[in-house]
Amino acid sequence: MTTENTTHFGFKQVAEEDKVNLVRGVFDSVASQYDIMNDLMSLGIHRIWKRVAVQLSNVREGDHVLDLAGGTGDLTTLFAKRVGKNGKIVLADINSEMLRTGRDRLIDRGLIENITYAQVNAECLPFEDNSFDCVCIAFGLRNVTDKDAALRSMYRVLKPGGRVIVLEFSHPIDKITEKVYDFYSFKLLPKIGKFIAKDEDSYRYLAESIRMHPKQDKLKSMMQEAGMERCEYFNMSQGIVAVHRGYKF
Repeated sequence: MTTENTTHFGFKQVAEEDKVNLVRGVFDSVASQYDIMNDLMSLGIHRIWKRVAVQLSNVREGDHVLDLAGGTGDLTTLFAKRVGKNGKIVLADINSEMLRTGRDRLIDRGLIENITYAQVNAECLPFEDNSFDCVCIAFGLRNVTDKDAALRSMYRVLKPGGRVIVLEFSHPIDKITEKVYDFYSFKLLPKIGKFIAKDEDSYRYLAESIRMHPKQDKLKSMMQEAGMERCEYFNMSQGIVAVHRGYKF
């Protein structure tokens, strides 16, 4: 819950102006081990989640895509295959370490043409209105201080007919999955983070931030309030992850 001049950082209440720096500290710490940890945390299933999100984006040859919170470049890699040489992708992240890691990985893969990079805050995107056919944010919205402002900003830069895709950890749809997921998130995940990334606290925050993220129906309503139409969501892995999609008409 957010109160006046404060917001949540995991389960803690912090001043709104402090959250960006606190989140930056988390991702500065985990950037070098981010992909290894993703594979361990999800048993590799995050790659399937990302492919489904890209498939639901309906991105085609020649489209312009904004990959927000693009991190280490997994979504940009998938989008690059779809937009082709006539398309354009902007890989954007608020965190310079994550952005640098993503850029280096894409260069190593030979993905250079038609990809540009931008360090941006999702709440106030520095792009012109109606610039992108698709705006995608994967596993990043829960770290944004003002999610409503971010959704409005995404809608503003979207072209008419374009799609916003939000891929994010969400809330299990049954009690058994919820109990197992809670045990894993709060008992095992921080220990894995301590062993692999030498950072227990950051992975405890990541587990807490997932629990504080809006539930599926609430996020759908937030997208509608930001101006998006035909909003819908698709649960994966029993609701542990969801893809939300909204259009601009």
